[in-house]
Amino acid sequence: MTTPEPSPEIGDQLPAGQPAHNFRSLKELLDFASVKEISKNLDQLGDAGLAEALPFPFLALVGQTEMKLALLLGLINPNIGGILLVGPRGTGKTTAVRSLLDLLPSIERSTCHYGCQPEDIETSGIDAVCPECAQKYAQGTPLTAPDQVRLVELPLNARLEDVVGGLDERAAVQERMRIRRGILAQADKNLLYIDEINLLGDDIMDAILDAAAQGLYTVRRGPVAATYRARFVLIGSMNPEEGKLRPQILDRFGLRVIVRGLENNNDRLEAYRRVQAYQSNPRAMINLYATEIATAREELQTARQLLPRVRLPDSLASHAIELIQKMGIDSLRAEITWFEAARAYAAAEGCATVLAAHLAAVAPTALRLRRSSFMTEYFHQQKDEELEMKTLLEQL
Repeated sequence: MTTPEPSPEIGDQLPAGQPAHNFRSLKELLDFASVKEISKNLDQLGDAGLAEALPFPFLALVGQTEMKLALLLGLINPNIGGILLVGPRGTGKTTAVRSLLDLLPSIERSTCHYGCQPEDIETSGIDAVCPECAQKYAQGTPLTAPDQVRLVELPLNARLEDVVGGLDERAAVQERMRIRRGILAQADKNLLYIDEINLLGDDIMDAILDAAAQGLYTVRRGPVAATYRARFVLIGSMNPEEGKLRPQILDRFGLRVIVRGLENNNDRLEAYRRVQAYQSNPRAMINLYATEIATAREELQTARQLLPRVRLPDSLASHAIELIQKMGIDSLRAEITWFEAARAYAAAEGCATVLAAHLAAVAPTALRLRRSSFMTEYFHQQKDEELEMKTLLEQL
């Protein structure tokens, strides 16, 4: 293992044949990129004068290791069940989520307006797709094409019909009743991000949670019905000053990250320098982290491939469940999330077996905010009632 050398300055090139940084783990890569100083490059960046929709480099975020690690674990293992970022304004929650796009691989996506896919035909027959796709399938023409994973953001003013879908007016003109895809169907195989999730309407939130839990949902509009896949990674962020999140919604998020402001003065100064550099010349700023971004993308892809082979020993799982019970956590989602996050962490470390260190590393994000003082008091009252009832029955 060699110590990683600093990344080249703008305009510098790596010598031919020189390998990329050799990091022992994904977390080591995050730590290295977080402390990488760019102040000496500011004079070279300049102002490009261009308006480009380029996200801030994920690895250029200063500190916030727990938030960055939780987001990456969600990409490695969607079975974690979503990530919730809780913290005050201006702590980088939204920036971190939007920055994930540079780390995501390409996937096969439907080229049809209605989202038809070959697996629809394999499971439900040729009638499960539109006539155009049925003709393509018969001719051997692919129904999908490679596409980049997208970040689908749900606006707070979205209507329920926008989220789940409604009657397609374009199809109605052709005297065919067909339901158009909503935001949930568009989020299939993507990231669904809800900023200020605690302010979202209850009916929309319920529809999202049901779709996320089942991986699909059905829309009925009169005599017409359609079922769409909704296999997405749900990411939410909120400022607790603006309102609480309903307990049933909070329970659906696997990892809960408390995002606090940077406490170290040097970190805050470095964060300012990076923001200034990004605002002046986004593309040059991103190029400073090109090597680390490429390495992280490869690490994530390798972890995804290893994940199915990662196993959690029963003895270790039993001890972990005892800890959950001692904490007074009733929801079974606690151990599901904890174990799946530990498997993702082990895969990121290149291990085929989950170790106690892996469980310990992800325990705070998986177990926090799961105990309910209301339910504790409720069960205590029920226990007293049961004891009184038992005593009276014995006297009878």
